[in-house]
Parts: sequence; structure tokens; C-alpha cells
Amino acid sequence: MVSFVLPRLVDVSAASRRSVSVAERNVAALKSVYWLLLVSGFVEPLLYLLSIGVGVGALVGDLALPGGQLVSYAAFVAPAMLASSAMTGALAETTFNFFGKMKYMKLYDGVIATPVQPFEIALGELGWAMLRGAAYSGAFLVVMAALDLTTVAHAAAAFPAAVLVGFAFGALGMALATFMRSWQDFDLMGSAQFTLFLFSGTFVPAEAYPAVLRWLVEVTPLYRAVHLVRGVALGNAGWSWLLDVLYLLAAMAVGLLVASRRMGRLLYK
Repeated sequence: MVSFVLPRLVDVSAASRRSVSVAERNVAALKSVYWLLLVSGFVEPLLYLLSIGVGVGALVGDLALPGGQLVSYAAFVAPAMLASSAMTGALAETTFNFFGKMKYMKLYDGVIATPVQPFEIALGELGWAMLRGAAYSGAFLVVMAALDLTTVAHAAAAFPAAVLVGFAFGALGMALATFMRSWQDFDLMGSAQFTLFLFSGTFVPAEAYPAVLRWLVEVTPLYRAVHLVRGVALGNAGWSWLLDVLYLLAAMAVGLLVASRRMGRLLYK
């Protein structure tokens, strides 16, 4: 029994170390200009919050949540901006950058010459993407708390929710990147990402949409992310967060599985 279990434990430990090494490679490759990209990814949702959440919110007034809780429009929009920020940060790393490393830089062709396997590459790249996504989320939560759009306790609870959102979108983005043929394909992904941003309960409750459109909205990954983060940040989650968490965990698992299998086919062909 011991001889059967121990090698499996050793393999898991070795695989974890190799995945960490992939993430550390990205940290070592950082250049000063790269931090400007990190800042830009945080500033964009902040500008949306200030312009729409605060500006338009002055005209809209308070909104009633499904449980009857009244919140300001800025407090309603802010968690959606947080979820969108986590999505954007994760996708930036696991689509454009991942695609460039795999197809043009041929970075992973050299990596697989070592004991590192495609799944470990995918896991390491996802971990690195989440360092970026977590930085966005943490900074945005500080702003939300400073503007009195959430409490410190709710902000602390919303942080792991935002990290989960980043993991899910990072895995899905990596899987999509393995199907991309050229940079032009990313135009389609950008359009899909912007459509999700507009129609995921970001600026209006899903109940405001017609029944058919509402059903489509509620099955999208960004809606589940917004619903989870908004419920936690505003203290209105109830038990509905379980469905959101299960959805995002399933999306992450499927994304990692597809990405690792596709990488194996592309790198070993």
C-alpha cells in the first residue's frame, strides 16, 4: 500500500514544483515597462466606476437588490467592475501573452524538453496570471472600501471570490488561446469579452432584461462572477453563492483540461 501511494505523492509534489518554476520564470522575465501594463489594467475599471458608477449613479439613485436591500448605484456597479477587472487581468496573461509564447516565441518547445509536462505549464501560467489578477482585485477592493462602497470585512471576503473569478477566466482563456490561428482571431475574442462586459448584470440587474435574454445572461461566466462578487461585497449572497462557486470551479477545471490536452497535441506533433 505504501509503495503504491508514495510515488503518487512524490509525483504530485514534483509536478507542483515544476508548475511553480514556470510561474517563477515569468516573474524573472519582468521588465520595468511591464508594470505600466499592470497599472493600465487596474485603471480602466476604476474609470468606469468613477464615470458610470458615480457619475450616472447621481441620476439613477438607489437600487433595490433581490433581497430588498437598498444600495447606491455606485455600490451596485463596483463589484461588477471588480469581477470584470479580475477577468481582464487573467485573460490578458492567458490569451495574448500565452499565445505569443507558444506560437511565435516557441518558448514551450524548449520547456517540454525538460521533465515539465503540458499540464504543469498550463498550471504554472495560470498561477502567474492569478498573481496579476489578484493584484488588480486587491487594489480595487481598497478603492471600494475607501469610497465606502463596501465594508472592510466584506472586502476581505470578496477577495478570494475575485481570485476564483480570475482562475476560472484564466483557464478558459488559455483553452481558447490554443485554438487561435493568428493575432486576427483575437478580434473575435475581444468582441465577445466586451459583449459579456455589457450584458452580465454589470450596469443593470438581470431582472431588467426580457425573459429569453435574461436566461442567456444568467448562464454566462461573467454573470456568475458578477453575481458572486456582488453578493459577497454587499453582504447579500445568501446560499446563491454556492451555484456561482460550483460554476466557476467547473469552468476552471474544463479550461485547464482542454488547455493541457491541446498543448500536448500542438507541442508534440
